[in-house]
Amino acid sequence: MKQFFVKIAAILMTFVVLFSTMSFTISEHYCGNTLMNASLFSKAESCEMDAEMTAASKDCIVVAEDCCKDIITQIEGQNKLKSDLLNFNLEQQVFVASFVYSYINLFEGLENNIIPFKNYSPPLIDKDIHILYQTFLI
Repeated sequence: MKQFFVKIAAILMTFVVLFSTMSFTISEHYCGNTLMNASLFSKAESCEMDAEMTAASKDCIVVAEDCCKDIITQIEGQNKLKSDLLNFNLEQQVFVASFVYSYINLFEGLENNIIPFKNYSPPLIDKDIHILYQTFLI
């Protein structure tokens, strides 16, 4: 159950990082005071009233005021997530290098199990020390 919550938290944090660094543009097309079209990542399509105004202006000499307007809002994401190793001072670089070295060597094992006393025989017991000194574990 704990691993499930850890995985969900990790996924949520990745989405937070993704959406905080993403930049996008919102394009809105208004006719008068009403929103006719909105678009994300591309330009909003113009309304039919805008097309009629341009067609009428070709035929007539009198040019009417355009009541349509386009508003483009650009939202910039943050760009300060990268930290280079070159920006660290010497003490921090030494710490990172020693930490990585010790972490990698933590999981390395010996090729074979070395027993230093394999060639030596145990000492001969001529007296039973526990009975001689009367020390018994209870």
